[in-house]
Amino acid sequence: MNIRRETLERWSVRDSVDLYGINDWGAGYFTINQNGEVAVTPFREPGSPAVSLMDIVKGVKERGMDMPVLLRIGNILDSQIQLLHKSFAKAIQQTGYKGVYKGVYPIKVNQQQQVIEEITKFGREHHHGLEAGSKPELLAAIACLRDPESCLICNGYKDDEFIDLALYATKLGINCFLVAEMPGEVKSIIERSRQLGIRPNIGLRMKLSTRAGGQWTESGGDRSVFGLNTAELIDAVDTLRAAEMLDCVKLLHYHIGSQIPNIRDIRDGIIEAARIYCGLVEEGAPMGYIDLGGGLAVDYDGSHTNFNLSRNYSLDEYCVDVVETVSEILTSKNIEHPTIITESGRATVAYYSVLLFNILDATKFESAKIPPLKEDASEHTKDIVAILNNITPKNIQECFHDAIYYRDEIRILFKNGRIPFRERATAESAFWNIMAAVHREVKKMKYVPDEFEGLDAAMADIYYANISVFQSLPDSWAIDQMFPIMPIHRLKEMPNRQGILSDITCDCDGKIDKFIDLHDERHTLPLHELKEDEEYYLAAFLVGAYQETLGDLHNLLGDTNIVSVNISREDGRFEIVKEIEGDSVADVLSYVEFNPKSLTDSFRAKAEQAVRENKITPAERRTIMAAYEDGLRGYTYFER
Repeated sequence: MNIRRETLERWSVRDSVDLYGINDWGAGYFTINQNGEVAVTPFREPGSPAVSLMDIVKGVKERGMDMPVLLRIGNILDSQIQLLHKSFAKAIQQTGYKGVYKGVYPIKVNQQQQVIEEITKFGREHHHGLEAGSKPELLAAIACLRDPESCLICNGYKDDEFIDLALYATKLGINCFLVAEMPGEVKSIIERSRQLGIRPNIGLRMKLSTRAGGQWTESGGDRSVFGLNTAELIDAVDTLRAAEMLDCVKLLHYHIGSQIPNIRDIRDGIIEAARIYCGLVEEGAPMGYIDLGGGLAVDYDGSHTNFNLSRNYSLDEYCVDVVETVSEILTSKNIEHPTIITESGRATVAYYSVLLFNILDATKFESAKIPPLKEDASEHTKDIVAILNNITPKNIQECFHDAIYYRDEIRILFKNGRIPFRERATAESAFWNIMAAVHREVKKMKYVPDEFEGLDAAMADIYYANISVFQSLPDSWAIDQMFPIMPIHRLKEMPNRQGILSDITCDCDGKIDKFIDLHDERHTLPLHELKEDEEYYLAAFLVGAYQETLGDLHNLLGDTNIVSVNISREDGRFEIVKEIEGDSVADVLSYVEFNPKSLTDSFRAKAEQAVRENKITPAERRTIMAAYEDGLRGYTYFER
């Protein structure tokens, strides 16, 4: 016991920094302060302000908003856009590149109005534009993009209305490019531009043979869904030449995948695309722009490797490789250096959003007391209890195998009615006590046999989180995406429990049992013991890309509350600049075609019927109706 107390006293903030890897994946935006609380440092400069997330939680709750809350930190979005453009500017200067860089943000990554507005505001000084892949996204982009020097890239399937809107945008002075994704789109663009009398800026999307590794490898290669192969590209050139519109072809576009972990794949794609760009110039197209699509990865686990959730390159290395490769190939052909465009969405917005949530309760795995066995207990039950009493470090493998055998045999006996319920409970308690003892010994081993794989997860506590995985972290369920998750306070204390997270949906998939680790992945998360009458707060970081729009209404748990903050560079004070209330129960019911007023009327009639049948009094009816109506107005998540 003294050793345990000494260990707790020695635990420091530095230990928590190492345990949760916050300096590895935080990219300089997050740290742990001396109070043991996670702090946001949006300016990434030594001595710059750091604001505790617990202070933000306190401010949010004082204003009457409950957890969970999606926190947007505007300064981080600004910093990411600035960092991207500064890194490309530095690469251009270092390599002597004669063109410029212009970033565009693909709206599909996070279509929320505030996100788009802030990107266009923060990016205006760098002429940062937008990419639209559908008609609704195009309509939003046309309205939001106010800088005539920014690019608007139009991807995706295009009907005549889509093409007309892009042509009208061009007529209004927006630097808009209609990117032909399929052979038939070239003819449609020609026909609509002639009909409207507007000369378009045309881009051609190439289906590269290069394929990138990672989660989205199918985005590239010969069998990728979007783009023109070389034969189709030549046909498009000939069709446009015949229509006297080859001079409208100004952009080459390609995309070999999102979250590309290996810099070599990125460089291989650029080499192939630059060769094709040269070929288009030699065919007589004026060109001027090369769009690399997305792919710039986010280092979710902080390992700096070519693992799917990481990247083995820095932003500066990425920019230099892009610029240098384009420069070398085009210079060798005496072709003018084009404007380089990238569609970095994930890397732009991922750090910008943090999901804050509280833990409601925990089911702890603890050894249970074994009651005395009755004389008529089965031999198998006696055997499994005997294992518990005789386990040692030297025989744990034998005890492990024997315990599993006897447990399974006892379950068969129970199903056949040969042992009573209480005896089965005794045997199960003995089994889990054996597993706990084995687990303690396994923790001490330098080499852990394969048979013990999964024991950590089996022995983990369950912490019940006030979230819906399906609504707020859908990629963790759908594609096994892992986000950095950790407590945001009590980090001067040693976390003495290992747990998994369960959400509040009625679904066995509504859990998180894979967590980031520098070397692989872990199946439990170090957490603290819950304290009575004290909230315990966790956060999921790097959730700004895709999660908000992909979320669904599983169990009718709706959008969370959203709070946007800006942090003062001068004094470090934070200002809440926008609050968006999460969905009420009435909101989500209306999304699935219920009419809240009709529901209320129906329930009122039911309550009145109960009064007539003397089941409740009129006064009770008033109380029950008030509870029903309050429920409709309430938050869909757990309210204290």
